[in-house]
This record gives sequence, C-alpha cells and structure tokens, in this order.
Amino acid sequence: MNAISTRTRLIAAAALACAAAAPAYAGDFVVRARVLQLDPANQNTADAVITTDSVSVNTKYIWEIDASYFVTPNVAFELIATTPQKQTVSLGGTKIGTLRHLPPTLTAQYHFAPTNPVVRPYVGFGVNYTHFSAVNLNAQPVLGSDTPLDIDRHSWGTAIQLGADFPINDKLSVNVDFKKIDIRTGVYAGTTKLGTVKVDPVLFGVGIGYRF
Repeated sequence: MNAISTRTRLIAAAALACAAAAPAYAGDFVVRARVLQLDPANQNTADAVITTDSVSVNTKYIWEIDASYFVTPNVAFELIATTPQKQTVSLGGTKIGTLRHLPPTLTAQYHFAPTNPVVRPYVGFGVNYTHFSAVNLNAQPVLGSDTPLDIDRHSWGTAIQLGADFPINDKLSVNVDFKKIDIRTGVYAGTTKLGTVKVDPVLFGVGIGYRF
C-alpha cells in the first residue's frame, strides 16, 4: 500500500513537472526574439529577351520579433515581424543596387505534445506579404544601358515552418525555427518585363521566448 502511494505521488509529481515545463497552453501569449540567417534561393525565370537568370540578393543575418497566441493547448497563430531589411542586388555577380523589404508573415501552428519535458516540436503553414521599398537599381555596368530597372513592390506567397521550444522554466524557453517563404517579384527595364526573381528565402533562427 505504501509502495502504491509512493508511486502515485511520483507519477503526480512527474506530471506536474511536465505541465510546468510545457511552453504554452490555451489562452497564452508567447513572444520571441530571434536572430535569423536569411538565405535566398535566387531562382529566376526569363519572360523577355534579356535574361534575369543571374539576378540575386545577398545572404544576411537579420532579427525578428514574433508573437504567438494559443487558441488551444496545441494550436497557435504566430505573427512574425521585423523592420525593413536592406539587401544588395547583383546581376551576373556585379552589384547593381540595393532595396529594402518588409516581410510580415502569419502562420497557423500545431504544437505536438512533448515527448519529454525538454522539447516541444511544432509545424506551421501560413501566408507572407512582402513590401519592397527604397529600390535603387542600375544595370548600366552590366547591360550597357541607362534604362532604369524597377521591380513590383508587392509580393504574396506561402510560408512553411518547422521548429521546437526548449523550456528553461515555466516562462522562458529557447526556440529553434526553420521557415521557407515564397517571395517573388517582376523585374522591369522601363516598361519591358525582363523576368521574375524568385527570392524564396530559407530562414533559420534561434531565439528566446517568454510566455505571458
């Protein structure tokens, strides 16, 4: 009888420990700060006589803030935001200018029940909207023409996400996150469309989360 009682108390204590370690439950907000590596795919399609196969933007590190709201213990919506990010644009390996982009992303996530108290994985799927600004492109050194280059200023695309939270205590957690986002824009020389640049970045991030 004492052995059963002791075992019951141990099981109850373990269950409470797992519950305390779980990063979130229904009604919680989790705010995270992440550092990301933005690695563009730079795959392009040519729609006119001048190819854009070699148009690319640079890989860089950026920061982001995101907020997740848990509507159930397993389902959350995450809004990902940052400031407009400056990117270098190259054509055939030669720098032709810069631009800025602001890529807020909303994902719906499913958080799996933790298999142990130290990790809780999740998957997400959502939509990205990217606004391009401060576009300053000059392809004259490459194309030998003074015709200015421009791009579409808006992009809508899908986003997929894989990640995991590693709780430190009942409020703080370490987060690892992987996202693939569709970001595409048309490139123009005057009124002639040269092609479509598929930026389509992969983002790998590490950060800290706080549960409210």
